[in-house]
Amino acid sequence: MGTRFGHAMKRDIEQTLRTWKDEPRRYPLLVRGARQVGKSFSIRTFGQEEFPGLIEINFEQQPQFLSCFDSLEPSEIIQNLSILSKSEIIPGKTLLFLDEIQECPRAITALRYFYEQMPALHVIGAGSLLEFVMSQEDFKMPVGRVQYLYMKPLSFLEFLDASGEHNARALIESMTWDSLPSPAVHQHLISLVRKYALVGGMPAVVSEHVSSGNLEKCLQIQSIIVQTYRDDFGKYASKVKTKYLQKMFYAVPKMVGRKLKYAHVDGTLQSRDLKEALELLAQAGVVHRIKRTSGEGLPLEASAKERQFKAAFLDVGLMQNMCGLSSDLLTSADDGFIRINEGAVAEQYVAQELLAYRDNTLAPSLFYWAREARNSNAEIDYLVPCGSGALPIEVKAGKTGTLRSMHLYLDTYPISIGVRVSQRSFNESLPILSIPFYAIRRIEALAMDILSR
Repeated sequence: MGTRFGHAMKRDIEQTLRTWKDEPRRYPLLVRGARQVGKSFSIRTFGQEEFPGLIEINFEQQPQFLSCFDSLEPSEIIQNLSILSKSEIIPGKTLLFLDEIQECPRAITALRYFYEQMPALHVIGAGSLLEFVMSQEDFKMPVGRVQYLYMKPLSFLEFLDASGEHNARALIESMTWDSLPSPAVHQHLISLVRKYALVGGMPAVVSEHVSSGNLEKCLQIQSIIVQTYRDDFGKYASKVKTKYLQKMFYAVPKMVGRKLKYAHVDGTLQSRDLKEALELLAQAGVVHRIKRTSGEGLPLEASAKERQFKAAFLDVGLMQNMCGLSSDLLTSADDGFIRINEGAVAEQYVAQELLAYRDNTLAPSLFYWAREARNSNAEIDYLVPCGSGALPIEVKAGKTGTLRSMHLYLDTYPISIGVRVSQRSFNESLPILSIPFYAIRRIEALAMDILSR
């Protein structure tokens, strides 16, 4: 299914692309991310706006271009592409966009030679299932000669932009403890978070929501996207593996916020097979593993436990769709989406937002903290780097809820503040800052402000 959406949908990644374009010694770009997150659209828009010429080759739709990469010699490749596309390719003036590049593994390998022998040419490759190709044994990855860019669904702030809420976005991005929103604006922003949690950030769904406001249609498009992912598994995995991929794919949305145990997915299947399926889904960007780590210091990866993790799904809208949550249920209750599914929707939303605002040249990563001790288990939903330490973040779905784990964490580790994310308004009474769902983009800045006082 092609994604159709109007030119109004600006994405934050376009700024990263413009910076890349002007770098004196740039690498070919490989844009990674799950299918349907808008990679092709953003790259095409960027090419049309920033270059006199754009050559776009889609290896899935135009297999005649595959043989151009029989040679790995850049000048020969360019000559063949020029002839077949009836277009001139001029380094410095043309953007060469190789879409669905996973269909032509040799084109991925060729990127290193473009870097070495034709550095003036701007080349971007994109594909949603690159990881399936890259994990094959005989594939040679051009290590150190390619820059990755990770694309995700629209963040809440991008959703505000798409919805014409430009003032709301500007307000959030400039928020400080001295300039917080009024109660009326706070309520408006919380209602928009609820809407976003239902629609999600998949561009085709957001586009439908913006143009028609018809929730039923949005849910239909979500279902089509879910089906597209399912159909993809058959292309890239053997029949046997497809069974495990489907099991994990449908299990994760229902297990968000809980420690993932393979036995809970399906007790009759080998955990080794389910583990491999989860790895593939994580590589394809459909699932994110949230690893357990200690709060002792940075980098958080250093003390991460590989085998203990929770999972988040690609998109909160798709997650709700796959859990079969009806739109009436989600929009009618006072607390709406937030209380449903034991708060899993709220945890998914926060995970997605934390990932969305990370540096998009780095592979997405998230962590949580837990202590398992007799009669005193404790868990913090997320830990994020902040200054020289790890900032603990607790997600509270309802209006109430104790913060016992948070206090325990703060007593144990060298950071003096924690953050509760909820529907409540801002509150800076220490040691636990209260930050509403809509301001996740500002968590680090607001926390650093307090720490530096």
